[in-house]
Amino acid sequence: MTFVLSKLFWAVVQPANFLLLALVAGLAVRVRYPRAGRALIGFVLVACFAIASLPVGQLLSRPLEDRFPIPSLPPRIDGIVVAGGSLVPDVSAAHGAPALGDAAERITTAVALSRRYPGARIVYSGGSAEVVGRGETEGPWARVLLIDLGVDPERLTIEAGSRNTWENAVFTERLVRPRPGESWVLITSATHTPRAVGCFRMVGWDVIPYPVDYHTQEPMIWTGFDLRAGFDVTTAAVQEWIGLVAYRLLGRTPALFPGPNPDR
Repeated sequence: MTFVLSKLFWAVVQPANFLLLALVAGLAVRVRYPRAGRALIGFVLVACFAIASLPVGQLLSRPLEDRFPIPSLPPRIDGIVVAGGSLVPDVSAAHGAPALGDAAERITTAVALSRRYPGARIVYSGGSAEVVGRGETEGPWARVLLIDLGVDPERLTIEAGSRNTWENAVFTERLVRPRPGESWVLITSATHTPRAVGCFRMVGWDVIPYPVDYHTQEPMIWTGFDLRAGFDVTTAAVQEWIGLVAYRLLGRTPALFPGPNPDR
């Protein structure tokens, strides 16, 4: 039930949907309440202009992306966990081939590290985040893609039941059963890293975070007028900030904003 409610809540509050609903509300009430209607419509127009032309998404993303630096890895790594989100399972199934999404760097970085550490296990943790769908999951397609990219099948473990970050941590820990003293790397998008690390710590697994898929740049200045790109970055950041608050309230992370210090 929590999973379904979270998806319904996010369907309403994600920036594009929220602004569309605000626009519809403004148009609906402007006949009877002209001032309120104009205010809502004006708010939507200003918000869209700001997202398209100002570094709104980058300002929201920067604290998330800077929370964990890319680590200097030790000489030995026992395993690599790749958080799901790289593939689009329904599109993959429709065309009979792995279809990568916006977080493809999770896969490419895993392959690179697998070559650097030939003895490390590779675990892909990703099911389906869809409430209604065809039942396709990321895991099988991740296996196909990773093998095609040269990863030895004997090194691969696929966890295809998780639907969100919390289940990534819980299901993967149960599947892998990491031993004390082992070194495991967790690869995920930089904005997602604080929440993911918090979940893994909550199940007693102190992973080495390896953030990828960065979106911020220096300096954060006006770079053009692109509403779609602005919404993409802003939506990812808003989702993570809301997720951090929700997961803390649900007891799924040990801190509101997990950082490099495990005690904070």
